[in-house]
Amino acid sequence: MDRLQVIVTYDISADKARHKVSECCLDYGLDRTQYSVFSGQLKPTHIRALAKQLEALIEEGHILIIPIARNDWERRQEIGKEISHDDE
Repeated sequence: MDRLQVIVTYDISADKARHKVSECCLDYGLDRTQYSVFSGQLKPTHIRALAKQLEALIEEGHILIIPIARNDWERRQEIGKEISHDDE
């Protein structure tokens, strides 16, 4: 089964929940692209499993999971230098 490019972004005020969400994204092999944004490639079944797991981690806040077609992802434009986000 083909993998899809996916972006996960979240707005969570609780530090503990935010940390758990970021660790979950890393566990699924996603790369941090900004403080509250991860991206990578996942199989559709893994996207559903990730969504279910993330839903269980938060009581308040918002998480957005965006699958992106490969040709659209290849046309993305990145502006500026990447920032290291190893501290969260």
